[in-house]
This record gives sequence, C-alpha cells and structure tokens, in this order.
Amino acid sequence: MTLRLHEHPYSSYCQKVRIALYEAGTPFEAALVDFGDPDNIAAFQALWPIAKFPVLEDTGRGEIVPETSIIIEYLDLHYPGPAPLIPRDPDQALKARFWDRFFDLHIQNHQGAIIANRLRPAGQKDPYGRDEAHRKLGVAYGALEERLGDGPWMLGEVFTIADCSAAPALRYADMVRPLDGHPKVQAYLRRLFERPSFVRALEDAAPFGELMPKEDEAA
Repeated sequence: MTLRLHEHPYSSYCQKVRIALYEAGTPFEAALVDFGDPDNIAAFQALWPIAKFPVLEDTGRGEIVPETSIIIEYLDLHYPGPAPLIPRDPDQALKARFWDRFFDLHIQNHQGAIIANRLRPAGQKDPYGRDEAHRKLGVAYGALEERLGDGPWMLGEVFTIADCSAAPALRYADMVRPLDGHPKVQAYLRRLFERPSFVRALEDAAPFGELMPKEDEAA
C-alpha cells in the first residue's frame, strides 16, 4: 500500500489533510505540486484534470481521491487511526461535517479571496471583492464566537474533521483579518496551535518560508 499526497505544504487545504494523516498515524508520501514547472503541472493534470490540490493517490486500491473533506472521509473509512475523525454516532457525525463545511466555506474561502486579491497585479485588483470577503469573515467570526462550546474542540472532548479544517483556516484568516474581539475563537486557535498534528503540519511548511503576500491596498 502506498498513499501519495499531491500537495504543497504551505497550502491551508493541504495542511488540513496532513493533520488528518498525522492524527491517524497513517504513513504517506508527499508529492510536491509546483505550479512553476510545466511538466509537473501536466503530470498533475493527467492525474486530476481540475488541477486543484490536494489529491490523494492510493496505489494499493487504485483510487484517486480529490477534495479535502472527501480525502479525510476516505482515510477514516479505509485507513482509520486510533480515534475516528468522523464520529460513529450519526448526529455527532453531522455536526462534525457541518463545522468542516463551515470552516471551508465561510473561513477558508474568504481568507483565500483576500490573499488572491493581493496577488493580482496593480490595476487589476478588486477592492469591492476584498471588502466583501473581509465583511463575510467578520460575520463568520461572530457566528463562531457565539457557537463555540467549552471545548477544547468543536465537538467537545473529541478531535474531528472539523478541527482538521479549523486549524489552517483560522491560522491564515487571523493573518489577513485578525481575530481581535473574539476571545473564544482566539483561545480555540491557541489550542489548535498546540495540537501535535498541527505542529507537524506547520513544521512541514516551514522550509518554504513566508509565502503570504503582503497587504497591498492599491487598486
């Protein structure tokens, strides 16, 4: 059996899957996707034409699995760790899946839009889209602050797919729109920074330096 993760360690979505792999103790090979290398990209597109990472390649089962949440569900089903990341109780599983989607749709997407706007060349930036992403992030922060329980994790004592999603999402979001004024969310992020699986994911990203683009308000 060989699990090969096609990804880039600095990507928040790739970190989400790495956290899941480390939580389960599942061995895998990392295959770096380099968008600056045409041959590398061509090979990646041959594997998955959408060309969005991460993508899990399971050579033992002959499966190609894209999309972070599906990858984690796949791992939980076929390569489970000592504790499931999708709770076995159906109601708890729904809650875990809901919060996973919340962090992807309402945190990851909006912080990603802000970063993408920073990467646009001068004269092609989207101030309205940037401001809307900031506004929506603020709404999401407020909703999360109201709904966070006593923890330590989203579903209480158990670490789930929701927390795998939350860690990199909140880390990058805090870099583009600080979590100031949301003390429960800030405390939750501090706990995530102490989780060994997230520590390892951040260590994996460290050799690539600081790739976060600096804020540029020029339109």
